[in-house]
Amino acid sequence: MDQTIIGSNRKIDPNRRAHLKADLTPNDNDRVEIGPTALAFAEWQLAGITPPDIPALRAYRLSRLQEQIRKHDCAGLLLFDPLNIRYATDCTNMQLWIAHNPARAVFVPPKGKMILWDFHNCEHLSAHLPLIGELRGGASFFYFETGDQTAKAAKDFAKQIIDIMAKHAGANKRLAVDRIEHVGYAALCDLGVTVLEGQVLTEHARSIKNDNELNAMRCAIHACEASIDEMRAVMRPGLSENELWSALHAGNIKRGGEWIETRILASGPRTNPWFQECGPRLMQAGDLMAFDTDLVGTYGYCCDISRTWIIGDVAPNDRQKHLYQTAYDHVMTNIGLIEAGMSFADMTRVSHRLPEMFRPLRYGVLAHGVGLCDEYPSVRYPEDVEAHGYGGCFEVGMTLCVEAYIGAVGGHDGVKLEEQVLITDSGAVPLSTYRYEAAFLD
Repeated sequence: MDQTIIGSNRKIDPNRRAHLKADLTPNDNDRVEIGPTALAFAEWQLAGITPPDIPALRAYRLSRLQEQIRKHDCAGLLLFDPLNIRYATDCTNMQLWIAHNPARAVFVPPKGKMILWDFHNCEHLSAHLPLIGELRGGASFFYFETGDQTAKAAKDFAKQIIDIMAKHAGANKRLAVDRIEHVGYAALCDLGVTVLEGQVLTEHARSIKNDNELNAMRCAIHACEASIDEMRAVMRPGLSENELWSALHAGNIKRGGEWIETRILASGPRTNPWFQECGPRLMQAGDLMAFDTDLVGTYGYCCDISRTWIIGDVAPNDRQKHLYQTAYDHVMTNIGLIEAGMSFADMTRVSHRLPEMFRPLRYGVLAHGVGLCDEYPSVRYPEDVEAHGYGGCFEVGMTLCVEAYIGAVGGHDGVKLEEQVLITDSGAVPLSTYRYEAAFLD
């Protein structure tokens, strides 16, 4: 089995060169780790935005996970989800590919350094990360990788986990796992492991951001909003939806952002119902155009906001203004109602009530958590509580996206708005700052 121990003989010494003053990452043009570009740093400086202290950010996130491990009396936390791996280690490797080819894993112990199983010959990708104490291979047990040897590969991996658990927690056989191939789950159970739902640990760990983590999120939001401006600058009648969407991608990537999780941009009659993905449609003057960024930006943090514009130098008509005003009132009222300590059920109960004609096509949630991606919690509309609601309450340090989709069944178009906010002792305050359309608002 391929196994590499990371110690004092790292191939990449994180202390060998000067560090960037802004975020304390290596000032090395040839460095392995990804990060913001000079363009992003310059824009943040001009805007007065403070980049995060990255070593401190990594330590904080690991401490949040280990706090949950100890709280739940686990021998450790085993991660396969690439977003959870990123949160724990800050190590990236083909994130979208790994999302459907689970070839990487991380073991987070109750205290101390982590063990990372990475893809073949990828040890150099994590050599700059001192919180990873050991690097291994062999976390793949899905058919594409292991074929008719899948069961054996899963058993071999499970035996490693047993040894690691004994080293870190003695006789404790309680292991939290975020997600795992069914053969891996069976192999762990066969060895006497009690497998717990790891997403309970990861979602609650990730839900609370400290000031330094919020700095990272503010950087990602600012870079996203600069990219939205570039999208707006090229918008014109006759342009395809795909061409417009590509400007957001380009702006994100050139600032050091990472990917966009969806492709939800639609124009004209394609804005109703919502969730149509951008395509070749040529936008026409007077069309509404609505989009949801769903953008994983700089430092891996998500900026998830929605706006609706009108195509061309055209004033919105009364119908469009009514849709927009309703969406705006819905989002702003709900932001104003959120308080630390409020239960999700109470938020549903007191939230702004959509006019009846817009309820059938309502969005899936009133609000949801956001961090490296969409995360806990999800707060439901009254119509959806019985089927999908759950307990919990808002806490200081949570970051949320508050949403509205407004469109009538059979309507010509619809409006999507969404704002990203932080919960503080004095309520919810906006993190996103992108302007709304004055021409739509009375």
